[in-house]
Amino acid sequence: MQATDIRSRRHLEHEDVAALNFVRGSCRFVFRLHFRQGLRSHVMEVLTRSDLERERRGVVVGGLRRFPDARPLKMLRIFRRRFSGPQEAIEEIRRLQIVEAYLPRDLLAPSEEFLVTYRLGGKDHLLLCGLQEYVGGAVLDPWNLPEPGEPPNTRALVHHARRFAAGAKRMVVEAGYIPDLAGIGNLFVTSDGRIKLVDINNISRLPEGPGICVDDRGYPACDKSIEALYRIERGLCGAAPDVRHGPPYDRYLTAERSREVKALEERFFASLRSGNEMPKMPKMS
Repeated sequence: MQATDIRSRRHLEHEDVAALNFVRGSCRFVFRLHFRQGLRSHVMEVLTRSDLERERRGVVVGGLRRFPDARPLKMLRIFRRRFSGPQEAIEEIRRLQIVEAYLPRDLLAPSEEFLVTYRLGGKDHLLLCGLQEYVGGAVLDPWNLPEPGEPPNTRALVHHARRFAAGAKRMVVEAGYIPDLAGIGNLFVTSDGRIKLVDINNISRLPEGPGICVDDRGYPACDKSIEALYRIERGLCGAAPDVRHGPPYDRYLTAERSREVKALEERFFASLRSGNEMPKMPKMS
């Protein structure tokens, strides 16, 4: 039995995951902390013991010892959120279904979400987990993209960036949701030029009114994701500057609103630097 609630732990080790009541005691896999962790979930690599052994001990090829990286079979995500009941957890899963409905399947890292009973201190808790496809490649940083007019990107990347942007914009306009595109490490570019959204669980409901929506940590995730989407359209898709004046950008990228968003963003990062938890802020509708 876990001494402390895993949802409150900063980091997990293999032994923590292997000891969970819903994991088989004879599990033949190794769980290793992924170097990129989410604020809302633990992210663990699921490895075979043989691959991990080759990474640690190396293999001799042509007289040279090499140490190949152990490639995860899957990524295990364990949500930190505490659900008051099944309906809250189902709503979380429903948001993933919205993403799958609007983004092309090959441009996101699909995940098999599942609800389990997590036993702690003699009580049963509802825990949401996901087994997600592992995505290799380079991180796509929306805040450090080529400026329009610089040497063009590969045709494949441009093609897939346009497909991604079109799907994301439709999601915003038709469904009123947007995934977190602002975080570094949420988007990857694979070797064949596809953009892959890996943070598929952090989906924000866009505000219906003029207010700026912040998440439970005080970050203006909606507005910053809209800005990131605009940067992808300009930097990768070659969109003209006047795309900013059409939906959905015309509502979110005004000069006055951008100043307010910047102030909220600076407050959020100042809190992270100080090591303090952001106060819970109401979500605006």
